[in-house]
Amino acid sequence: MTLWSNFKRTAKAGFVGFWRNGFVSLASVLIMTVTLFVFGTTIFINALLETSIHEVESRVDINVYFTADAKEEDILALKAKVEALPEIALPVEYITKETVLENFRKQHENDEVTLQSLAELDGNPFGAVLNIRAKEMSQYEGIALFFKDVQSGDNGASIQKINYYNNKQAIDALSRAVNGGRKIGAAITIALALLSILITFNTIRLSTYVARDEIAVMRLVGASNRYIREPFVIAGAMYGGAAGLFVLGLFYPATYWISSSVGNFFGGLDVFAYYINHFGEIAILLIVSGIVLGSVSSFLAVRRYLRI
Repeated sequence: MTLWSNFKRTAKAGFVGFWRNGFVSLASVLIMTVTLFVFGTTIFINALLETSIHEVESRVDINVYFTADAKEEDILALKAKVEALPEIALPVEYITKETVLENFRKQHENDEVTLQSLAELDGNPFGAVLNIRAKEMSQYEGIALFFKDVQSGDNGASIQKINYYNNKQAIDALSRAVNGGRKIGAAITIALALLSILITFNTIRLSTYVARDEIAVMRLVGASNRYIREPFVIAGAMYGGAAGLFVLGLFYPATYWISSSVGNFFGGLDVFAYYINHFGEIAILLIVSGIVLGSVSSFLAVRRYLRI
């Protein structure tokens, strides 16, 4: 028997077994649908978690305040050096002393005493500011040390203050929260994946148990282990493929409802748009995962529990 003929025979037997045991097949597909739905949900959970983390990280920065008499060309030269650092998330924002003064006036537009006091001063009492963000939360301390070295050098007298040291405790706490969030997300993903595999394995084990008499007869007439096993593997792959397609259909209304109802609670991530934009990757992941999970579970169930 040629390889192609053997494949056609195995595939046909798998399809026949899938349709003949309609109730068992439906139960297996539904259980795998729940399994893959849980697995697919972890994709969106991780996306939401990463979006929230990036949202937090984007709000963290270092402000370097310069004295009022600092020369603009010196500040811009330092800005160019900072932008060359590998830890820096570009661009570095340069806020001129005039802009700082204008922002101060806007913030205190209802405070006549403060505005009067400001008007009595000669010139602009404020200096320029560099607003700097790091690529990673853990890199802020290194950037602060860079400015400390600049401040202690010959050209560092124009630096008045680096606000990192005032906010260090908050930045460290946020850094720990971000790292903890990523670890929790990974742990949840692994736990749900293991639970999904366990549920699927036991479901397919049950569907294989239903065919125990058929397997026993096949053994009596001298069928090889491979000949008996392959149709069950094909049927298991069909369970997983059908469940993957079903889950893809379920995610369409589910993500649409989530985005339209409670989308503002997810850090700005449009879950429905994420689903549409990543449909190809999600479809491949769910269908391939379902096929692999179903076929491997069938292989192990037939091999281990029916003692082939």
